[in-house]
Amino acid sequence: MGFNCGIVGLPNVGKSTLFNALTKTAAAEAANYPFCTIEPNVGRVGVPDERLDTLASIAGSAKIIPTQLEFVDIAGLVRGASSGEGLGNQFLGHIREVDAIVHVVRCFEDDDITHVEGGIDPLRDIEIINTELMLADMESLEKRIPNLEKKIRSKDPIAARQMPIIEKVLVVLRDGNPARTTPLTDEELLELPRLNLITSKPILYACNVSEDDAATGNAFSQRVAEYALKEGARSVVISAAIEAEVATLDDEAEKLEFLESLGLKETGLAQILREGYALLNLLTFFTIGPKEARAWTLLRNSKAPQAAGVIHTDFERGFICAETIGYQDYVDCKGEVEAKTQGKMRQEGREYLVKDGDVFHFRFNV
Repeated sequence: MGFNCGIVGLPNVGKSTLFNALTKTAAAEAANYPFCTIEPNVGRVGVPDERLDTLASIAGSAKIIPTQLEFVDIAGLVRGASSGEGLGNQFLGHIREVDAIVHVVRCFEDDDITHVEGGIDPLRDIEIINTELMLADMESLEKRIPNLEKKIRSKDPIAARQMPIIEKVLVVLRDGNPARTTPLTDEELLELPRLNLITSKPILYACNVSEDDAATGNAFSQRVAEYALKEGARSVVISAAIEAEVATLDDEAEKLEFLESLGLKETGLAQILREGYALLNLLTFFTIGPKEARAWTLLRNSKAPQAAGVIHTDFERGFICAETIGYQDYVDCKGEVEAKTQGKMRQEGREYLVKDGDVFHFRFNV
């Protein structure tokens, strides 16, 4: 499975600059005026993982294929977007298609870059976006109710399951809170994604600060961090300007030296990836061989056949077993052969819960 993340925010907060830097493309035009992004730009970037490089080195793999992270740059929303202001309705639809949201918040002063609201106030900006998303969700749910009521009278079981969830969520939305904060049972939580609500998606607030504040953050980013904590969301401090510079450097040693000169240990991309994986409850497993070393993404608490299905549906359909070596065992044994000799390779069946870092070879018969 892929990790699909929508980048949202008000105009001129650094969304497209960040998108360009993260995907090393110029597909999104970064300009000092609203709505410079007309269609949602999609960029894919390999997820950096030192474990994959280590495994590939041990196995002598000819090719290294990281798992992919997909970013969708969505045009800047403005106040009134849910009722069609700006280019609102079109882009609210795009947000519904992503798995998680990176909400870029401007946390820097710059007289040369205009702010659509006239001044820097990150919490106000967050409230504007969140309000528009909640209003869009309310409208979506309210439109469904008459049709669901008809289906319930016809004894439709799906409608009967969804109606009480919708009623609970509407109460929360009308109180000015996102759908993801609705208290639901475990069964109702499984049903919630089918409602396709924007505010039920996990959210990461990316505080875009100046280069000088990238290592420590500032008063603006601290306010956002406190807000995110109360909402049960996550936040990171990044500098889109720094990410843009890092994206121009091809040599890894040069990148590291540049980051260290700014007091940074990692890029904003690395932060977003780490937090994004946590948001979506993802893990990584590997397939390693002389031809290629490859990383794959999977939901936590998934079983071995589901992991096999990520590679190919036939693998899941004809699953027999998963020959499994833990990452550290593979490294300690310096490869598959010694892992087998030391009894570190296990044959796991259909009920095996995949662990982060597992190295798999699937046996299947179709």
